[in-house]
Amino acid sequence: MAPATEPVVQRYRRWVRWLHAGVYTSTLVLLVTGLWLLAGKEGRPSFLSRLTGLPDTTLHTRVGWVLTALLGGGILLGGRGAVRFVLSSVRFRRGDLVWFRRWPAALVTGRFPRHEGEFDPGQRIANLVMVLAFAAVVGSGVAMARLHGGPAFVWLVPVHRWSTYVLLPLLAGHVLIAAGVLPGYRGVWRSMHLGGRLRVSVARRLWPAWTEQVTGARPRGSRDATPSGGSGSPGRARRGG
Repeated sequence: MAPATEPVVQRYRRWVRWLHAGVYTSTLVLLVTGLWLLAGKEGRPSFLSRLTGLPDTTLHTRVGWVLTALLGGGILLGGRGAVRFVLSSVRFRRGDLVWFRRWPAALVTGRFPRHEGEFDPGQRIANLVMVLAFAAVVGSGVAMARLHGGPAFVWLVPVHRWSTYVLLPLLAGHVLIAAGVLPGYRGVWRSMHLGGRLRVSVARRLWPAWTEQVTGARPRGSRDATPSGGSGSPGRARRGG
């Protein structure tokens, strides 16, 4: 067990954590209502429909607009951080192949190979695919909400459905890893919850170059370290519980 006085780092700013909470809450509502409607149960109210007093179709549409506003607002509010998020996610190095080869064992042992950057190689791929999937889901959903039928609507339905199918395993994997259920990712959930203060030992295990950059520690054998983008909060490590 880590000592109570172990230093902590702030990986995500408060507004990013609140945005994350809003996005996953609205996405969960959309998944429940969307899958309910996909199963052909439009005439039978789901528990969310009974809870809110709104038909599932109406609830799905309204929460879809909420998600659209959250994502759009996050991009505008994030500004340069949103750009750095994309740039950090598209950057790959030759050594990333070693990380992928050792990743399955590291899920249990926690001995992840070193990588450079704010996100590990797996996160970078997940980030890109998730951004594209969200863009397809939200874009097709907005278009369908405005069209209300027609040949374009018919074409958009499978786009909306299949992009959701792509998004589902990504979200499931994200929840599994972020919850810290797997031994290698134990403690990582604190980066997004309860103040977002992450123990330095956990941060160093998962994102060594980023941790060295934000704590001012000398990189150990690395040639470069990717600066923290809009999600990170550079600064010295603090003592915490």
